[in-house]
Amino acid sequence: MEKRLHKTDLGTITYWISYASDTEAGVAVQEDSCADTAEELTFEPDAAASVTSARLNQSMHKMRIPEAPWLVFLPGLSADHRLFNRQLSYFAETMNCFVWDPPAHGKSRPFKLSFSMDDLASMLHEILLAEQIVNPILIGQSMGGYVSQAFLSLFPGYAKGFISIDSAPLARSYYRAWEIATLKHTKTMYRSIPWPMLQRMTAKGCSTTLYGQSLMRKILGQYQKQEFCNLVSHGYKILAEAIEKTEGETSSNPFGRPNCPTLLLWGENDQAAMAKKFNQKWALETGLSFVEIPHAGHNSNTDAPNEVNRDIEIFVAELNR
Repeated sequence: MEKRLHKTDLGTITYWISYASDTEAGVAVQEDSCADTAEELTFEPDAAASVTSARLNQSMHKMRIPEAPWLVFLPGLSADHRLFNRQLSYFAETMNCFVWDPPAHGKSRPFKLSFSMDDLASMLHEILLAEQIVNPILIGQSMGGYVSQAFLSLFPGYAKGFISIDSAPLARSYYRAWEIATLKHTKTMYRSIPWPMLQRMTAKGCSTTLYGQSLMRKILGQYQKQEFCNLVSHGYKILAEAIEKTEGETSSNPFGRPNCPTLLLWGENDQAAMAKKFNQKWALETGLSFVEIPHAGHNSNTDAPNEVNRDIEIFVAELNR
C-alpha cells in the first residue's frame, strides 16, 4: 500500500491507499490460516501489509479496475491501521482500499488532542476529496464506527454504504445518563492501573484469539502510559459529547439510522462496554441488517477475519446489483 500524509493545524495524518488491478498472474494475497495456535504469536502485524505493498507495486503498472469499489477502513480507539491487516491483504486485488491511523494514533502522532468527533469526520472527508475517493463504503470498527456515523450525518449522500464492526449507535436515546457521564471521566481509572496490566487487560478485553490479543499488545506497545491514558480518555469524552449532540432526535430526523445501506457486525463474545447489547437493540429498533460473528470478541475482524471478509464481500456485491 502507498503511504501518504495529510497535514492539519493539529498534526499530520498518515494513511495508506491501494488500487484494485486487473492482473494477469493472480497476485492476490491469500488469507492465511487463522487458527488460534501458538504460531500466531510470531505473526508480524505489518507482514501482510508489506507483502500486499510489494505485490501492489508490481500490479500498479497494470490496468486498474475503474469500477472497483472503495473500502475505507477506520480503526477503533487506540488501534491503528494494523487492526485491518487481514482485510487489507484479502481485498488488495479486488477492491480499492483506504486505511488511516486516526489522529493521535500510530503514525499520526504527535497530534493535539483538541478535536471533536465531527472534526475527525471532516478531516476524513478532506482526505477522501483530495484523493478523489467517491461513493466509498465506510468500514468502522468500534470508535471508527462512530466516526463513520458522524461522517454520514455531516456529508449525507457521500458514502455508498456503511459497515459497523463492534461499534454502537450514535444516538442519545440508546444511552442512560450515567453511561454518558462515565465516558467523560475515565482518565483516573486508567491511571490507577499499572501499565503492563493495563496493556494485558485491554488486549484480552478486545479479542478472544491469540492472534488478536498479540496484535493489540504490539499496537499498544507504541504508547507510553500517559499518552495512552490521555488518548483514550479524550476519545471517550468526544464520544459522550457526540452522543449528547443527538439529544434533539425527532421522528423526521432520527439519529442512529444511517442514511445509506448499512450492515451491523458484532462479536458473539464482545464484552466491551456492552457493545453487543447496544447492537442488538440497534438492529431491533431500526431493522438494519446484522450478523453476529461466532466466537469473536470486540475486534471481531481480527478474531474471525474469514467470516468478516465474507460478510463484507456479500454486502458489497448486494450494493453493486
